[in-house]
Amino acid sequence: MSLVLENLSRRFKDTDAIRDINLSVEDGEIVGLLGTSGCGKSTLLRAISGLDQAYTGTVSINDQVKKGVHDATNFIFQEPRLLPWLTVEDNIMFGLKGKPKASFDRARRFIHYVGLSGKEALYPKQLSGGMAQRVAIARALVMQPDILLLDEPFSALDAFTKMQLQDLLLEIWHKYQTTMVLVTHDIDEALYLCDRIVVLRGQPGEIIKTINVTEPRPRDRGSVELANYKADILDQLDLNQ
Repeated sequence: MSLVLENLSRRFKDTDAIRDINLSVEDGEIVGLLGTSGCGKSTLLRAISGLDQAYTGTVSINDQVKKGVHDATNFIFQEPRLLPWLTVEDNIMFGLKGKPKASFDRARRFIHYVGLSGKEALYPKQLSGGMAQRVAIARALVMQPDILLLDEPFSALDAFTKMQLQDLLLEIWHKYQTTMVLVTHDIDEALYLCDRIVVLRGQPGEIIKTINVTEPRPRDRGSVELANYKADILDQLDLNQ
């Protein structure tokens, strides 16, 4: 499932948020959108998802121009956004269509994938932040999207839980080869997860560099090669001082 952005721009009143973004994402690729606050990363992701349709330019999915929410995509937000009156299982099944038995079996499979077996009957108020985000990941993936859009999904978590969920995301990617576009402020996260990192800068946000991360997975978070990539990114953002 390919994704192509052509001359994508978004203006809010008298301010340009992003300008003339051109980007291609290949099937099964994990692409990170990285930059400092205010450079339009989340704005770009919302345009891709169809949640924001007030942009100019085009979003093409599998060679079809689409301006609106596309069945091929699903979204994971910064916070889990679970429905508090539904159990873990019912939150994951929310939105599934078809026979109840098939939906139930698929939900149970993804509950297992995200490590929540035995927690099916719990409600959101009974979950830790990491567990709630696991539910959000399962809820998005149970729909079997071709493209998964992630807006800083681990930013509110402690460092240890964040690393666990990064590894979980890669395990799921290895299983399904889902195309992913990840917005993050975290350079280490982008280097650990992504095949390619798109560095944005400025207001309006523009692409200043694209970095292909060639180190094979599983990656060593402390490797010299990743440290060199990080130094390059910091230079691009004028943060390496």
